[in-house]
This record gives sequence, structure tokens and C-alpha cells, in this order.
Amino acid sequence: MSHPLLLILVKITIFSLMLAIGVNLSFEKLLSLWRKPSSLFRALLAVVVLVPLVVILLLKLFHLPREVAAGLALLAAAPGAPLMTKRSQMAGVSIFQAAGLQLTLALVAVLVTPLTWHIFNVLFAWETEKVTVLEVSRQVVMVQLLPIALGLAIQKFASNVALRIGKPLNLIANSLFLLLVIVILVPAFRITLQIGILPIVAIIVMVVVSLGIGHLLGGPDLEKRSAVAIACIARNIGLALFIAVLNDAEKLVLPTLVAYAILGSIVALPYSVWSKRKFAQLNSEISRK
Repeated sequence: MSHPLLLILVKITIFSLMLAIGVNLSFEKLLSLWRKPSSLFRALLAVVVLVPLVVILLLKLFHLPREVAAGLALLAAAPGAPLMTKRSQMAGVSIFQAAGLQLTLALVAVLVTPLTWHIFNVLFAWETEKVTVLEVSRQVVMVQLLPIALGLAIQKFASNVALRIGKPLNLIANSLFLLLVIVILVPAFRITLQIGILPIVAIIVMVVVSLGIGHLLGGPDLEKRSAVAIACIARNIGLALFIAVLNDAEKLVLPTLVAYAILGSIVALPYSVWSKRKFAQLNSEISRK
């Protein structure tokens, strides 16, 4: 598939997934995390503070090529991936738990992303900083907040329409997501191997440690633990690529971003399978009582 068509597919898929969240979930459920300040604090600490610190340590310990280092820094600076909710659901997390966290991270990214990218530029003296809060805000609004807001508006002012389109919209969004995975997965393996062994090891370490951080800080509840763990590794590759474009570095960092997307999914798969089985066991025990 050509790049323009792939870009269109990505945009349509993300828009439909976010619209489905807005149509099927109430505003109250989306903001349920905000009513628990301790859980919110732990989630933000894990995703927007500790994961970037992990990447800083990796860049200090591993002598990575500059383009790989910049790619990992961009990922660290971009929390709240549009597909985070879908990945969390694959780990057994309820949609409103995952969507509430994703919405929170999308809002936080408006300020956190430019600040984190600035810190990396200062620490490593890259002198490539050309991103503003306004530019990041525009990207987050168009990709995530706008379709969610549209879905919530339909639910609020046309509830009958929301009920009719909720399930079909979910089906369409899930089908597009599956198509996107198939289209991207095969050619991406070739790009992943191009970055070298050491960068691959660094990415694997980043994913494993980030999963561990999220699981530990998620709290005693398994669902929150799994949600925060997935949020830690589900970095916003689209936003990272957007910043790279602003810095005229998209061709340099693209292999690293693609490698992270592929390796992150593979490395996190056992955790997602374990988490989903654990949820199934807990639900089975509850039903027997």
C-alpha cells in the first residue's frame, strides 16, 4: 500500500476508534479516573515522568546512534497513543477505564510533550527543538479530542442515534484496526531489522521496564495495573512523527519509531495474554460465588 493511502487508513482508523469511544461511553465514565486523585497521580507519574527517565538512563548507558536516541526521546515525550484503548482492551481492561486514561493523557500531552522534548534537547545538546505547545495541541485535538467530543455530542443530543450506531461503529472501527495491523505488520519487520542489534535491545529494555513500572504503580486493582502498564508502553507514534517532521528528521527517526511499534507489541503480548487470563479467572471465581 502506498504511503498516502496508508496515511489515510491510519487517520480513518484512529478517527473511527475515537468516535466509537465517544458514542459508546458517557462523559462521566471517561472522567472516572479524575475522581480518584491517588490513582490519577500514580498513572501520570508512571507514564509521563518515569518512562522518560527510563529513556534518559538508556541513552546514558547505551551508545546509540543519534537518530535512534532521538526516536526514543520522541516516543518518551509523546504519551497517550490513539490506539491505547484498543491495546488495553486486548489485555482485558474495560473500555471506560482505558478510554478515561487515554483522554487524560491526551489532555496532558499538550503541555508535557513540548516540556519533555525540551528536557531531552537540553540534556543531550541536540539543538533540534522546533515544537510549540500550539502545534502539539492542534495535533492532539484533531486526532483524539475532536472525534471523542463529536461522539459525546451525538450521545448527549441524539441518544437514539447513538444507540443505533454504537455497535456498528464499534464493528467498523475494530475491522479497520485489524486491517491496519495486517497492512503495517509485514513490511515493518524489514524496517525493524535495519536499526541494528543494540537499538533493538534498548527498545526491548525500555518496553519491559516501562511495563513493570506501570504494573507496580497501577495500584492493588488488577484492571488499573494493566491499564497503566499498557499506557506506559503505548507511546503516541503519530505525535512523535509529527514533531520529527517539524524538525526535518522524519526519515532519520522513522525506522526507530516503526521498530518500537513492532517490538513493543511483540514484547508486551505475553503480558496482555497473562492479564486477560487473570481477568477471566477472577470473573470465573466471582460467578461461582
